Amino acid sequence: MTKAVMRSNHETDVTTMPATTSKNSATAGPDEQTAPMTTSAIILLFVGLMIAMFMFSLNQTVLATALPTIVGELDGVDQMLWVSTAFMLASTIMMPVYGKVGDLFGRKPLFMFAICCFLLGSVFALIANEMSTLIFGRVLQGIGGGGMMILSQSIIASVVPARERGKYMGIMGSAFAVSSVAGPLIGGWLTEGPGWRWAFAINFPLGIIALIAAAVFLKVPKHTRGSGPRPKIDVIGMALISIVTSCIVLTSAWGGHDFEWGSWQINGLIITGIVAAVAFVFVELKVSEPVIPMHLFANRDFLLCTIAGLFVGIGMFGVLSYMPTYLQMVHGIDATVAGLMMVPMMGTMLVSSTLVGFIVSRTGKYKKYPLSGILIMAASLVLLSQLKAESSAWETIGCLALLGLGLGLSMQTLVLVVQNAFPVSMVGTATASNNYFRQVGATLGMAFIGSVFTQRLMDNIKSGITEIAKAAPHGHMPKISSTGLTPEIVSKLPEPFHSLIITSYNDALVPLFLWVAPLAVLGFVFLCFLPNTPLAQTLKNEPAKRENLDVGAENAVIASASVSTPAEASSVSVAESPLSEEPRNDGTDHTQLTRDRDPVTDH
Repeated sequence: MTKAVMRSNHETDVTTMPATTSKNSATAGPDEQTAPMTTSAIILLFVGLMIAMFMFSLNQTVLATALPTIVGELDGVDQMLWVSTAFMLASTIMMPVYGKVGDLFGRKPLFMFAICCFLLGSVFALIANEMSTLIFGRVLQGIGGGGMMILSQSIIASVVPARERGKYMGIMGSAFAVSSVAGPLIGGWLTEGPGWRWAFAINFPLGIIALIAAAVFLKVPKHTRGSGPRPKIDVIGMALISIVTSCIVLTSAWGGHDFEWGSWQINGLIITGIVAAVAFVFVELKVSEPVIPMHLFANRDFLLCTIAGLFVGIGMFGVLSYMPTYLQMVHGIDATVAGLMMVPMMGTMLVSSTLVGFIVSRTGKYKKYPLSGILIMAASLVLLSQLKAESSAWETIGCLALLGLGLGLSMQTLVLVVQNAFPVSMVGTATASNNYFRQVGATLGMAFIGSVFTQRLMDNIKSGITEIAKAAPHGHMPKISSTGLTPEIVSKLPEPFHSLIITSYNDALVPLFLWVAPLAVLGFVFLCFLPNTPLAQTLKNEPAKRENLDVGAENAVIASASVSTPAEASSVSVAESPLSEEPRNDGTDHTQLTRDRDPVTDH
């Protein structure tokens, strides 16, 4: 009885603490800080997170120019597809898993595990003397890489309020811009210089820096959940989403390449994926801790931003995956120069993403940026679809720069809006789910553009050769293999075969961008219904709509503290209070006081 009275007094003490208490002490999630982080500490932590994200995004593209050399040395041309597919499949599957487990048990140890797993995969890839070892290393890299990206975004969300988070998310978006262009450039330079294995060796110094930053600067208390039951991991849900993701990726990778569309193998993958997706929904509605909670889709911010993000993924990766090849073939340049021609796209994306992040942090207004960004993206896709084989390289560069501007305005802002819609305890799950669907969109974009482009290219070349043969039946016919063309081979072909190949590439690829443009317009329509939810200025344990809590409602909640849990009462009175100010400079550690009085952690 006495203990109960004492706890009641503790609750009253905590909930009636002045609103000037440090706002970082409000949350009770796994990543709550032991003391408010200083700006310098956040910046040092952010550097480590940026390095981790850059490592992941760089390894999506760094092997693009090195792959022909790698498979030649390891005698594995027939397994070339799996070097990229294994990484993409493993990382996509693990994204929602890391998000949920991080929310349940804490993000710091999980983040460090992800980096170690990524580095272990780099070891196997570095020493590989056969394709199976290299592919195994890529799988391990993907398992770690999925966590590095998701947890980096979740950790920032757990230490920086949404209003201030915009500038950090904008800079994070620039990491993808840089890596999308730097990857092929670095891979090509290393392959021609010290060797392709250095593409994996450079991960080790970067990974060590990221580990040190997480270990030293990410300060979190031991995760406890009182005397309640230990949360159950949604093993069945994770298995089902792995099946769904595998079917999507394998259908995208194999369809039209290894197996014909409509074959029993592809149809079997599609049917299996649909059945697993339906089963996944039923399981997620029943389990206590779903890996992707279905109630996320009831939140309009999450639903609209996720749909728009999926469309952005389709357009972005549909262009990025095949534009370097287009530039090499049509303009007759090597891989390094083709990579340099993508730099303007990287530059506009980097500048716009960073600038918008700072503007959003200053003003708190964000809706117009993804709206304008996705419209600019649609316009760039339409302009790209109008390119001709004789168009100058500057026209192509201008279209790509415009695409980068649209992506920079929209991509990371959508992630910020999703994070703002949920409390810290769910931000990892929400971020991971949003990124998962964007990654699925990227896979579908690469698959759709790739399969249709390949088929149209082969048809164009065959029909063109047939027409040339009819026009000059006694002319010399060079031996042309539609699957073995390189820029060097094309440049040495006599006319009219040289023009045929260039025109075939152009006519096979650029019209497809016009097919994708309506998806961006559709994303704009969805975003028009995006509510203007205020960006939170504190770390909260309640959804963003409670930012509008008035003083009367706050006092009513405080008055009912006797029936509230200490963590809930504390979060309402401190974090959610619109009257929150800077911490009192009276020498008292109010964060420590709150923890000491919390009966959940007082055993």
